[in-house]
Amino acid sequence: MHVPDGFINAPVSAAAGVVAAGAVAVGLRGARRELDERTAPLAGLVAAFIFAVQMLNFPVAAGTSGHLLGGALAAILVGPWTGVLCIAVVLLMQGILFADGGLTALGVNITVMGVVTVVVAYALFRGLVLVLPRTRRSVTVASFLAALVSVPAAAAAFTLIYAIGGTTDVPVSKVLTAMVGVHVLIGIGEAVITMLTVGAVVAVRPDLVYGARGLTAPLKLRVDGELIDAAPAPRPSAGSPKKLWAGGLVTALVLAGFVSFYASASPDGLEKVAADQGIDKNVEQHAAADSPLADYGVKGVEAPRLSGGLAGVIGVGATLAAGTGAFWIVRRRKTAALEA
Repeated sequence: MHVPDGFINAPVSAAAGVVAAGAVAVGLRGARRELDERTAPLAGLVAAFIFAVQMLNFPVAAGTSGHLLGGALAAILVGPWTGVLCIAVVLLMQGILFADGGLTALGVNITVMGVVTVVVAYALFRGLVLVLPRTRRSVTVASFLAALVSVPAAAAAFTLIYAIGGTTDVPVSKVLTAMVGVHVLIGIGEAVITMLTVGAVVAVRPDLVYGARGLTAPLKLRVDGELIDAAPAPRPSAGSPKKLWAGGLVTALVLAGFVSFYASASPDGLEKVAADQGIDKNVEQHAAADSPLADYGVKGVEAPRLSGGLAGVIGVGATLAAGTGAFWIVRRRKTAALEA
């Protein structure tokens, strides 16, 4: 759902940029409360992992594909404030290095794919875990439903922005119906990926999953008027944070460097709707179209498999470095503020 330049006019794109900048600024302050010495490195990995999985377009209908947006996944794993920052880092890397998503539309993309997905997904996720039993299975079920709803919500948000500042005169009702319809299907794929990823991390280290905090508290029983532990407090499994980080990085590199070659080549939901409905009439060439990594290939490398794989690995590395650096700075500022 990467919006290119030319879909939305300049004033509305600028306004969306202000909204996105405000969200990032608020996210930076909020992330200080979410990040600690264990989760700060994980946040950079989450950004890199989302970058990798976004390269894996999956078919959803005839001639249409979809890919992970990642807002729900990031919010549940590292927290909503940090989640917004993760998606912003991914979109920035994609726009600058790979000419994916317009640069003037960066604010639109962060607002739609980052802010809306995170807010909707995490609000629904928190509501569900409050009413469901306090179990790991509840966390995975809640993550599935939250991710599922977040994608059509993002499609509706794009339609609203298009209604205000679209550069074509296609009826908004047609755009809304087409966008929400195809993104409900994409949302199923998003939900499955989010559920499997959250479930895998919760199974290994539930203490590192922001949305699962509190699940490892010991169960209490009242005996003769006193509360006692029913069993020893569950300990994290043998997997250390470093092992989890290394395993996640290897997975991201394999997905981006190898599995991405087999991704669907069909246009994604927004591209398909734009072509079918005619809202891409004024699309503009990307400012980074001549980038050595444009379109997820390395310029000068003729073999498609090698070119795409190298681009994916470079993207994972760049996103990991940018995300880890940003979250390390946020963590350092938190530490400095506490020591002051």
